[in-house]
Amino acid sequence: MSADNNSDSRLGFLVVKGAVKKYGDLTALDRVDLRVEKGEFVALLGLNGAGKTTLFSILTGLFIPDEGSVELNGYLMQTDPVASLRGLGIVFQEATLDLDLSVAASLHFHAGLHGMGRDQAKTRIVEELSRLGLKDRLGDSARKLSGGNRRRVELARALIHDPNILLLDEPTVGLDPATRVEILDYTLKLKEHRQIGILWATHLIDEAERADRVVILHEGRVVENDHPQTLIEKSRKDDLSSAFLSLIREDQEKSEA
Repeated sequence: MSADNNSDSRLGFLVVKGAVKKYGDLTALDRVDLRVEKGEFVALLGLNGAGKTTLFSILTGLFIPDEGSVELNGYLMQTDPVASLRGLGIVFQEATLDLDLSVAASLHFHAGLHGMGRDQAKTRIVEELSRLGLKDRLGDSARKLSGGNRRRVELARALIHDPNILLLDEPTVGLDPATRVEILDYTLKLKEHRQIGILWATHLIDEAERADRVVILHEGRVVENDHPQTLIEKSRKDDLSSAFLSLIREDQEKSEA
């Protein structure tokens, strides 16, 4: 069966098994296991330096794990990277738009990388920008857009090829509170209405509170992986923020024992 067929039962999941990544004597990821299902919103929650960006670099094919495997839509990234990445949409932490290109030019370039013809690309670009309220900004250069609208364009770009897994690495960094909420709300609608599996890396508790599952990453280790309310109950705390701090403190104490 082809992974291009959306009825294929393999479509719509991401599985990481035993991922290890070291930089000299520093272990950035220590046997990380992770799974994202179709139509599931998973928050990867961790302090700065927890290993979130290293994990995302592996998931997007920028780094190769020293040990372990990454499987996307039934394909192993190590052995079939083109097929595995075909169903992936990515919003990086750092801004990646060319500020001097028009919104249309940036998105057409990305569509071309996915083998889309110009007419098909134009249709998809208009669809995604319309959903984000940016259809009238097609001819504007990215330089003319606010930070929030640049991020919305990057989100539209990640969706043009109709991926079934979406990775967002701290996508609201540097945005004002209202824009942060709007982008999170929109991403949650993608889960509900388009059944996209979403992995959202963050260090912000309020974003993780709305996830189906929270994966807590601390010093490269997965500390917990469960529903936000279950994590609160497990830690016997009153809220996710207190639960998160308690769980990473316990992990720290274990590692130092």
